[in-house]
Amino acid sequence: MYIRTCAAVLGTVLAFAGEAIAGGAHLEKRDLNSFVRSEKAVALDGILANLGPDGALDHNASAGVVIASPSTVYPNYLYTWTRDSALTLKTLVDEFIGGNQALQSHIDDYITAQAILQTVSNPSGSLSTGQGLGEPKYYVNITRFNGAWGRPQRDGPALRAITLMNYINYLAKSTQFNAAVTTVWPIVINDLNYVGQYWNQTGFDLWEEVSGSSFFTIQNQWRALVQGSQVAKTLNQTCDSCDSQAPEVLCFLQSFWNGQYVVSNINTETERSGHDTNSILGPIAIFDLDGDCNGADFQPCNSKTLSNLKGLTDSFRGIYAINSGVKNGSAVAIGRYPEDIYYEGNPWFLCTLAVAELLYDAIGQWEVQASLTIDSLSLPFFQDIYPDATSGTFQAGSSGSTFDSIVSAVSTYADGFVSIVQTYLPANNSISEQYSRENGTSLSAYDLTWSFASFVTMAERRAGYFPAPWGSRSGAPAPSTCSGTSAVGTYAPATAAGAPNASDSCTVNVLFRVNATTYFGENIYMFGNDSALGNFNVANADALNPGNYTSERPLWYLYIDLPADETVSYNYVRQEGDGSFLYETVNRTFAVPECGTPQGTAAQEDAWTGPTGTTSSGSSSSGSAFGTASAGASSSATR
Repeated sequence: MYIRTCAAVLGTVLAFAGEAIAGGAHLEKRDLNSFVRSEKAVALDGILANLGPDGALDHNASAGVVIASPSTVYPNYLYTWTRDSALTLKTLVDEFIGGNQALQSHIDDYITAQAILQTVSNPSGSLSTGQGLGEPKYYVNITRFNGAWGRPQRDGPALRAITLMNYINYLAKSTQFNAAVTTVWPIVINDLNYVGQYWNQTGFDLWEEVSGSSFFTIQNQWRALVQGSQVAKTLNQTCDSCDSQAPEVLCFLQSFWNGQYVVSNINTETERSGHDTNSILGPIAIFDLDGDCNGADFQPCNSKTLSNLKGLTDSFRGIYAINSGVKNGSAVAIGRYPEDIYYEGNPWFLCTLAVAELLYDAIGQWEVQASLTIDSLSLPFFQDIYPDATSGTFQAGSSGSTFDSIVSAVSTYADGFVSIVQTYLPANNSISEQYSRENGTSLSAYDLTWSFASFVTMAERRAGYFPAPWGSRSGAPAPSTCSGTSAVGTYAPATAAGAPNASDSCTVNVLFRVNATTYFGENIYMFGNDSALGNFNVANADALNPGNYTSERPLWYLYIDLPADETVSYNYVRQEGDGSFLYETVNRTFAVPECGTPQGTAAQEDAWTGPTGTTSSGSSSSGSAFGTASAGASSSATR
């Protein structure tokens, strides 16, 4: 169910008197309250239009599949992402529990689709080792995508587990306890086991550009494990990795804090300030109305979170034309990170809405606790929007109290971000991915499902409606010294939910490496005589990763699950910048070892043998499509 707090009355406070956007609004704006109410309905309809099998814009997607956007050209987002889908369905689960019973069939379709998806072998691996769960995206008919991409992405399993556990909590309290145990929990435990086993390995961030450790990913992995421990007990099940790994994940989460703000990606060669909306999307994803504002998990009301929010918003004040002249303490358009160059680097609707949602979340937490504390770390944030703010703890009390004044100022500030979105939405109220840094025109993928979902959740929080607490305080504290531990998981198809029974096959994870000097725009693929290798069809070849590429050792690599005790034939292929292919002039074979071979022990290293490409840019580098994974990276994998 939704919980409504006293913060709902603050939703009537109207922000935005014109100064928050230089030059004023494009059109005379409606009252902000009526805008939010009407746009929420548009956003919910937008989600359903992008949901298979009956969505108006779903492009024949399979039942329960969420397409990222109907856009098929510049950019082509006609895929389903595990992360985007989980966040979208989390929104629908909340709406369903809040009373929209018509959504249950969509949730049930999603459960079946994800059970099937877990069994689809892909370039990240297969279900037998768990590694395939880290694959970020698939075609909308639930088949593998082999193209070059930033993989693995380790946030998807955690987010899917969280979404399904929220639904399990509803089922367990109703008359559907058995369905929770037999149908939904098997999907969840696969994902929780993946988190427990692979949380301390690097992967790509939620923007699919940076290979390293991501704050957003680690924060959601922590929530998944803590919530997983509770849900397992509710269902009379076990999740040993939840209990053993959650404290270590929480310990590692502290590594992102630099004393002033969250450095959103660490353990990476990427040179950025560290300001990134990933550090805002994380706290709203793990938000707990009963969360500890002084805890180590970076709840929205936490002083570190608020200090980080000030640093993030300030980093965008001077870089967008539409933010020109906006004073400190007023809302501004927010993008992914200030150094962004995708589509020339623009504000995103979902990022701007995320800031508003985080502030409404914090208000909800203060209202429930009937107090808020300002310390030296959060004081600059509060003074920006409430100049009379001082350090101290302020109790909710009579009308006109300092507590009420501060909360009202925060609400007004949050409304300013919503007003920016209102100003720049097109006449049909559709929400795209981005809006122009110069004039606010909608850009990139249209009808972005994640944008729609972000509006729905923001609107609920603004109205003072919050999901029931999920138990963040139940998690064990972080140890004084972090350890890079791991818990090896077991994985099985969730057949009761509709997954095919593929448990009788055995695969071995093999690392292939090839030394191949490439030029900007080139990529290296691998294909062979097994379905995992595309059956020698270059259109289904597996992309290798240039993450370890250097000029001294131009190494491309691929981890892939192959059938045990079989000999496979394979070759490497170069894809040129113009889309053409160059093939090796040798035939290669590899004897896959026996079933049960320990992970990380089967490997093959080769050197490219065959014709080489010619540079179109005049410089040699690893021209990958993996965002910033390598020096010569293009941005074609960014979204």
